[in-house]
Amino acid sequence: MAITTAASRLGTEPFSDAPKVELRPSASREEVEAVIRAVYRQVLGNDYILASDRLISAESLLRDGNLSVKEFVRSVAKSELYKSKFFYNSFQTRLIELNYKHLLGRAPYNESEVTYHLDLYINQGYDAEIDSYIDSQEYQNSFGENVVPYYRGFDFQTGQNAAGFTRMFRLYRGYANSDTAQVEGSKSRLARELASNKTSSVVGPSGSNNNWGFRVSVDDAPKQNLGNAVGESNRTYRIEVTGIRNPGYPKVRRSSTVFIVPYERLLEKMQQIHRVGGKIASITST
Repeated sequence: MAITTAASRLGTEPFSDAPKVELRPSASREEVEAVIRAVYRQVLGNDYILASDRLISAESLLRDGNLSVKEFVRSVAKSELYKSKFFYNSFQTRLIELNYKHLLGRAPYNESEVTYHLDLYINQGYDAEIDSYIDSQEYQNSFGENVVPYYRGFDFQTGQNAAGFTRMFRLYRGYANSDTAQVEGSKSRLARELASNKTSSVVGPSGSNNNWGFRVSVDDAPKQNLGNAVGESNRTYRIEVTGIRNPGYPKVRRSSTVFIVPYERLLEKMQQIHRVGGKIASITST
């Protein structure tokens, strides 16, 4: 996708015509470090990584030329770091969505792909699930041994299902977003539309349009309308919140609660929401 007004609205400019990150035989130390950073960013879903979490041994092998980028990607995806971020605390279908995104750079095309990987994990385990992406012909054709995986789902190319384009936006939430910080939590983003063989409309990434922050499922309309909307300035705001765990609030993680508050109480209400563990999905003027 070229850098256009449409790309700007969709938030895909960082990937428009961006050069592939490749480890070349004569790479300088700076170029090798850039490859390592790119692998962490892609495979860990743009999540922050502490110095103590880095895979020091695998990095050293890569720097010394004893490990290909492909094998370094495999090491990261099989590491305890990856498991702690995406495996232990996620639904299996969500993990598969993220594996497709992180390792093949696209969204699942249909429910049969997800079913295949569910069966593979159940019967052969986690390592076999990761290997199935990295050892696939698709990975080899797209990235080879020394190209860092990247998001291919924003371009139409040979062998790609058109449904993958819109579904990619359900997994990608913006260049500055991470896969562990989204308000929808660890639930699957695509299970409903894959099961019904439908495609969703494109929803722009964080900050690119209205309603970007939280996309509830059909049965998760706001359950409550709370808050005193009396203020001096006649300005009121609608705050949609998810994740509140206090008594009296919906037990379903993705259920949303709406507060209508005056401008004078906006900051106070936001602070109160954060104190009880809620995540603010959107704030709009009423």
